[in-house]
Parts: sequence; C-alpha cells; structure tokens
Amino acid sequence: MWTGVKDAFAPVYRFLDLIGGHLILIGKALVWLPRRPFRGQTYLEAAEYIGFGSLPIVLLVGAATGMVLSLQSVNAFRQFGLESFSGGTTGKALALELAPVLTSLMLAGRAGAGMATELGTMRITEQIDALESMAVNPHQYLVLPRIIAAMIVTPILTLLFFVIGMGGAYLSAVIIEHVDQGQWIANLRDIVHPMDVIQGFIKAIFFGFVVATVGCYQGYNASGGGRGVGLGTTRAVVIASVTTVVLDYFLSDILLTLFPTVHGGP
Repeated sequence: MWTGVKDAFAPVYRFLDLIGGHLILIGKALVWLPRRPFRGQTYLEAAEYIGFGSLPIVLLVGAATGMVLSLQSVNAFRQFGLESFSGGTTGKALALELAPVLTSLMLAGRAGAGMATELGTMRITEQIDALESMAVNPHQYLVLPRIIAAMIVTPILTLLFFVIGMGGAYLSAVIIEHVDQGQWIANLRDIVHPMDVIQGFIKAIFFGFVVATVGCYQGYNASGGGRGVGLGTTRAVVIASVTTVVLDYFLSDILLTLFPTVHGGP
C-alpha cells in the first residue's frame, strides 16, 4: 500500500527535488557575488557567448516576427479601414510579450543548450572535480558568470529584437502594403509607451536568469556519460522554454498591477 502511495507521489517528489536543486545552485553561486577573486574575464566571455553569439538568430527571428505580425494586422484591420493601427498593435505586442519571450526561447535553444553541454562535458570528464582540487570554486568560476551575463545581455537582445521587429513591421506595412506612413507612425506613438518597453526589459532580466540557471544546473549535475549530457541538454531547453512561458503570465500580472495607468487602469 505504501509503495503504491509513494509511486503515486513520485512526480511531486521529483518536481520538488528539481526546484530545490535549482535554488541550492542559485544560493551557492550568488553567495560568491561580492567575494574575491572576481575574474572579470569569465564574465566577458560568458556575455560574448550568450549575447553576441546569439545576435544573428535573435535579429533574424525579430525581423521575421515583426513582418508577419504586421502583415496579419494590416489585413485584419483593413476590413474596417483601420490598417494604420497595425503599427501600434505590432509595437505593443513586441514590446510587452513577443520580444522578451521569443528572445528567451532563442537563448534557451542556443545558449541554454550550450551551457548545459559545456558544463555536462566538464562534469563527466572530471574537469569540475579538478577545479575543486585546485581550490577553485566551480559555482563562482562556472555558474555565477553565466547567470550574471545572461541577466545583462538578455534585455539588450530584447531591445534589439524590438527595434529590428519594428523595422520589419514598417517594411511590411508601409513599403509593401502601402499603409499611410504618417498615420502608421502617429498611431505607433499613441499606443506604444516607454513603460511598455521597460516592462519587456524587466521580463527579459528574469527570463535570462531562468535560462542560465536551468542550463547550468542540468550541465553541472549531468551523469551517465555522453548520453547523460545529451539528456541534460534536452531537459535544459525544455525546462527553460516552459518556465519562460509560464513565468511570463505571472510577471505580466504583477507588472499590470504595478503600472495600471499605462494599460487602461484608473
């Protein structure tokens, strides 16, 4: 009987163990933030890998997203003669949701998987054990720089996603679909507020934190040889992507509560 009950609650135990493992990893890494040695080079290398390395795919997805969203908006609003509002609606969607979320998903697929693979390979080849034997804390040297770098570069990539996305939206609406340029820009200014972009920034910080933490955790705790590294990489992408989408709802609810006047509040 007890075995059956234990088996029934096994997924819950595994879920709680997963959350606890991530929290322990975060605590062990962040406790080293104010402590020497700082090793600034490791932060720059992590920022270059996560940010600059992901720039082409982020810009490509941003341009394509802005163009297709603008195309669909123009055709939807044209039924009512309001196609000039496509710029505002596209900008609102990109600033608040699509830019931070899609940027995070792109980072999860590239940088998150890369971090999990790199740390997983170091784990199974005992390089992490070698660091510990040389009195180098692996949480400070391997995990912390990646988390901090991801929290810094993800908002920057989100802004670039938004800018290139609006460029694609302008090309699709004004150049290709011949929407009036003046009305398109005027409605964009009326509908999209600076606080919308700031909210996207705030979300991107949390999303970058999630992607880096999940990737580092899966790689740091990899086991079972090459197959274990592959499974850890797969789990890193899936968990980071799902967490991003779920977390987006709660962050949106909190930010809409904090900034109600921007979105039709009292």
